[in-house]
Amino acid sequence: MAALSHSILFLCGMNAVRSPIAEQLARRMLPATTFVASAGVRAGERDPFVDAVLAEEGLSLGERQPRTLEELEDDYFDLIVTLAPEAHHAALELTRSLAVEVEYWPMPDPTDTGGTREHIMAAYRDVRERLKTRISRRFAAPGAESAPD
Repeated sequence: MAALSHSILFLCGMNAVRSPIAEQLARRMLPATTFVASAGVRAGERDPFVDAVLAEEGLSLGERQPRTLEELEDDYFDLIVTLAPEAHHAALELTRSLAVEVEYWPMPDPTDTGGTREHIMAAYRDVRERLKTRISRRFAAPGAESAPD
């Protein structure tokens, strides 16, 4: 079990699906003293399926819209968790001269899923549950709420 970081950035391609889900889950699961943010390498559009799978967990993005790395107000993080290959390469480039830990948690892209609404929702739920498990395992610490099984 690794030490809990004080500031964590979840980074994906467009900050529309994987990283905002991870941000909301981490905000609920980690101590309030941990600063959590998310961003994308490129600008994306808000995804209604993200709102739906977060609502199932009692979470919401509120009025938050996808944002890029350049739009972040605070750009120093103890840890950057990348969720897509493009984001991982960008994080390594960004942190080349900084003492920032970068971890790669490859996550499937549910936007590639076709079929019925239920098939699509299942793909988004799968990503949500994978993220919940990774966050719980990586940041398990005294006082942190564990994800239910």
